[in-house]
Parts: sequence; C-alpha cells; structure tokens
Amino acid sequence: MKRHSGVLRRFKPRSIAAAFVTAAIVMAAAVTTGLAIAQQNFPNRTVNLIVPWPAGSAMDLLARSLAAELNSGWGHPVIVENIPGAGSIIGAQKAANAAPDGHTLMITVNDTVVHNRFVHKNLPYDPDKSFVAVTMLARSGQFVLAHPKLEASTLQGLVELAKRKPATLSFASFGNGTRPHVLFAAMNQREGIDLLHVPYKGVGPAIAGVVGGEVHLSLASPGQSGEMIRAGRLKPLALAAAERSKAFPGVPTVAEAGFPYLEAPLWFGLFAPAGTPPAVIERIHRDATAVLRRPDFAEKNVTARGFELVASSPAQFAQAIGKDVAATALMVRTAGLQLE
Repeated sequence: MKRHSGVLRRFKPRSIAAAFVTAAIVMAAAVTTGLAIAQQNFPNRTVNLIVPWPAGSAMDLLARSLAAELNSGWGHPVIVENIPGAGSIIGAQKAANAAPDGHTLMITVNDTVVHNRFVHKNLPYDPDKSFVAVTMLARSGQFVLAHPKLEASTLQGLVELAKRKPATLSFASFGNGTRPHVLFAAMNQREGIDLLHVPYKGVGPAIAGVVGGEVHLSLASPGQSGEMIRAGRLKPLALAAAERSKAFPGVPTVAEAGFPYLEAPLWFGLFAPAGTPPAVIERIHRDATAVLRRPDFAEKNVTARGFELVASSPAQFAQAIGKDVAATALMVRTAGLQLE
C-alpha cells in the first residue's frame, strides 16, 4: 500500500492533466486514422446508384452525369439503375435494404422521403430512418402545365372551366402521393372542382401524356418542360414557387395568380442507406459536391436545365427535408388525402 501511495503522490495535477491531453491526442489520432482508412477503402467495387424513376428525366440525366464523374474519380464503375414504379417506392425499398457500406446510393426527389409518408400507410421503408441525407443536389419551382389547346390560360381560368365542365378534365401525376397528385387534389378540395387523377410511372411519361392529349394537366420543372413550352407543345398556367422563373419571367407564380397554397418546390437529393459509416458519407459528400460545384459541370447539368445548384451539407439537407415535411403536411390536409 505504501508503495502504491508513493506512486500516486508522484502524479501531480499538472501530470494528470498532461496525461489526459496525451490520451485525447492519441485517441483523436486513432479516430482520424480510422476515418482516413475507411475513406481510402471506399469504394472497393462497383457503386450502384439507384434512381427510382424512369430514365430520361432531368434528375436521371443529372444522376448519369454525376455518376460518370464519380466513376473517373473513384476508379470503380458507378452504374445508374432506374427502378420506377409506385411513386418511387419500389426503388427506394431496394436502396433502403442495401448493405450500408456506400456501394448503393440513391438519387431521388421530394416524393420519396416527404410526400409518400402522407398517403401510404405501410411503406416498406421509413422515410426518416431508412436513409442518410448526403446532399441536396439542386432545386427548382414547378410549372402547372396544360395541353396547349386547353380552354384556359390561367389558374383562375382553369377553375372556371372545371366548374363549367365537371369531371371532364384530368391531370397526370407520377403516382399516388407525388407532388402533382397532392397539388391538384388540394385544388379540387379548395376550389370545389373535380379534376380526375391519372397516375403515370414518372415525370417523363406524365409530360408525354399531356403533350399527347391523354390528359389535360400536370406539373414539371422549367428544366423538364422548358423546350416543349418554347415549342408550343405545353402551356404553363403558373409556377408553383415563391419567385418567378428567370427562364420564363412572364409566367406568374401561384401566389400572384391567387393560389398561394399551391407552392410545390422540387429538389433532387443524394441518399445512402441508414447505417452507412460517417467516414464513407463524408467521402461521398466531399467528392459529389466537388463535382457539382465545378462551373463547367454545374452550367451544363444544372443551370442550363433550369435548376438552381445547391450542393448542401448533410445537416443542411436534413433540415430542408424537415421543413418540406411540415409544408407538405399542410397541403395534404388541404387536399383531404387519406392513407392507402
């Protein structure tokens, strides 16, 4: 006991503090080394990038361009896999069930982690717990679009037409619970009209349905619909956003048109399965945002298609999702949609 006591007496407070500092430095070095090793080991094989929507959309094109750049930087193939259906639920389920090691990622829109929770009772994934938000890639407002021969050129004109011809006008959505479904259902309830719902498997098929005259209305971003608007194949009635589109400044916002409750922003986001190591998330975020922020890439693949570059941090993205959930909840209540 005396020997032990003597040992303790030799450790002065300054020595104890120094020992803790030394231990902290050693631990920090170990953590840093572990992070570096984890990042260096990723990827070690093909990375599967799931897009739970059909090929050909603006989001799909952005995903393919980003995949090509990451493929070059990572030295392993980054393969885009389109898995459309059920308003992105089928593809999202596959992404959620993938091994959480960074070798399966997902690029999708708001619907997957925001809208679907409000209209599907038994989702095969948890919108809040099945994924890690990596970065919001880009965002945009959306046009309320009509076939050019529709007898209305404004939202108010649409309401008046729908009242004169009840249950004869239809709108295309990307599936139950997607933004067009929620927006037009809210309009039905608020304005006392009866626009008929026709679900498609994605934004491309939905827009094609309007252009081809199968349906009268839909919703799409300026980037997704701009060329067809300029060609006179689609007619924008209003922009479901807080500010007018720089590319189409003559189109009023929904608030300016008298329908402020119809704001419906669109964003594209990159996700990984829940449980993916933080070091791997950090590597994916770092490399993906570095590509996005390159002026040549951003101009060609984001701004030229009518979108605003975001390239957010994971924390900023998670916060934006929370705000979107709150705003969508209000619109869903207005629409009176029920869980299926």
